[in-house]
Amino acid sequence: MEIELIEILEFLTSCPPFDILPEEVRQTLPATIHIRYARRGAEIMAPGDALDTLQIIRTGAVEIYQQNGHLITRLDEGTIFGAQTILRGGTAVSRAEAIEDTLIYQLSATVFQNLCRDHAEFRDYFGPVGADRLRSAVQRAENGQESSFGLMASLVVEHISRKPVCMSPDASVKEAARLMTDAKVSSILLVEEGGSDLVGILTDQDLRTRVVAEGVSLEAPVRTVMSQSPTTISAHRTAFDAMLIMAQHNQHHLPVHRAGKIIGVVSPHGLLQNQCTSVIFMVSEINKQRNVQGLVEVCTQIPQLLVSLSDSGTTAQSISHAITVVTDTVTRRLLRIAERIMGPAPVPFAWAAAGSQARDEQTIQSDQDHCLLIDDSYVKSKHGQYFRDLARFVTDGLNACGFVYCPGDAMATNPQWRQPVRTWRRMFRHWITEPTPKAVMLCSIFFDLKFIEGDEQLFWAFRECVLNNTGSNRIFLAHLAANALRNQPPVGFFRNFVLIDGGEHDDTLNLKKNGVIPIVDLARVYSLERGIHAVNTKGRLQKARDEGMLSPRGARDLLDALEFINLTRIRHQAKQLRIGADPNNYFSPKELSHFERDHLKDAFLIVQTMQSSLEQRYQVSRFL
Repeated sequence: MEIELIEILEFLTSCPPFDILPEEVRQTLPATIHIRYARRGAEIMAPGDALDTLQIIRTGAVEIYQQNGHLITRLDEGTIFGAQTILRGGTAVSRAEAIEDTLIYQLSATVFQNLCRDHAEFRDYFGPVGADRLRSAVQRAENGQESSFGLMASLVVEHISRKPVCMSPDASVKEAARLMTDAKVSSILLVEEGGSDLVGILTDQDLRTRVVAEGVSLEAPVRTVMSQSPTTISAHRTAFDAMLIMAQHNQHHLPVHRAGKIIGVVSPHGLLQNQCTSVIFMVSEINKQRNVQGLVEVCTQIPQLLVSLSDSGTTAQSISHAITVVTDTVTRRLLRIAERIMGPAPVPFAWAAAGSQARDEQTIQSDQDHCLLIDDSYVKSKHGQYFRDLARFVTDGLNACGFVYCPGDAMATNPQWRQPVRTWRRMFRHWITEPTPKAVMLCSIFFDLKFIEGDEQLFWAFRECVLNNTGSNRIFLAHLAANALRNQPPVGFFRNFVLIDGGEHDDTLNLKKNGVIPIVDLARVYSLERGIHAVNTKGRLQKARDEGMLSPRGARDLLDALEFINLTRIRHQAKQLRIGADPNNYFSPKELSHFERDHLKDAFLIVQTMQSSLEQRYQVSRFL
């Protein structure tokens, strides 16, 4: 092969997507290449031109313009243009101009089309672009995880195999045992005569431990041996949620309801798949621990859990949900251990998680964010010491388990975030009516709250009050929208990544600050305007779509961007954990293939577009 052809081959070998072609195919290409030289300012392609060659920039730079003269992008060495024109039939709709002296390799349209026909991966490189291309990537990831982590995706209703078997709690134990035998079930539901309210459940285990072992008469009414008021689950929840509930409550049969009516019962045997057993096992083990040291030992498995879930092809949303469930369970267990040591609380309270834990969006690097809502009967001189000690015990316990202290002190150990409900209402009212930068920052933390333990009614009454007072305040929402625009995606005007310059994280992207948080902030603004109860970002975006605040396409694009950025972030952290490094959010695009870099840019550009839409919707400059 001539030296010139060897140079072309070496270049194509380093140039995506030619680098993924079989070597024997690549070696045939140099002889088909034509070389074009364009001086600076020369027009390479104009609207209406018939294009019969693919353009590959060897050296120099080219700018692409729309017909109206608007600059679309700037291309440099190793990039390709003209592919979409050829695939559309060969007529150009944009203009290309050399902005430097430029050398271009031209590959005939016929050869290019043959490569697309014969090599699917090569063809996919020139497939959909922008949001459509990102959607394809996310769909491939989601399809890949369906079989490997089915409980995360399937609804609990899909695992119901038959209608529930019911009887009156006034029936005898003997009658119940006969019905269970005849129906070939391991549990029956007990409902009052003439009603549909579930009052209890009787299982095979109950018959062994509460009847046979205790010598109870077979003529005794079932209500004397049944498990009263069993925990239930809504049909729209996932099977994974069902497994977690059963592990948390040590309950092996879980009634499923829809619109208040019990429609079936599920059990671990009917749900369990081996990919999720590590999460279920961890939750079960956490609930068995009676001291902080035991919790610490169980939590040493969390890094391996993230690595295993990442390797299994699980979606980022499911991984974050699993990690958050572990955090919730540890927090709840610490509160119960504290109560055993300190005694019951002197007045009702609700422990609430904030931040990523509240949104079910934690990863391995998340710190603590939480607060205490205390009943208005609270008197500091009488009750203050108890709640101060409670907050310290739980916060120190979480830190020992690997959930580090919040650097901004947004924790219940801070007296400001350990208050009676009347004080919380006053603080929120002040933040909403006087939205200073600090107030808006605090809103970004404490508008994302999730009940963990305590008096749930107290929590929801407070939450409802807050939501009712936000949507009508346009000035507050404008300030919140302005805050949501402070963190911009790290992509420049010409689709190039804008990397951190200098310091410990030189030449990296902060995927959390400049990727995930902008989407979280967007979703929060939309949800607060309409008083949406959802806290999870996906749930907020879906409700904003249902409320007509986001178009179906806009919501879908943001969800795809969130999934891809978070998945990139989690895989980066899993890679760091495998080599023994401390996981972080600082990521070098060099870790990605050319395809994946394009997907990440697509995700960032979607966020930029939606931020612009938010700015216009709330007319931010008018209010600030």
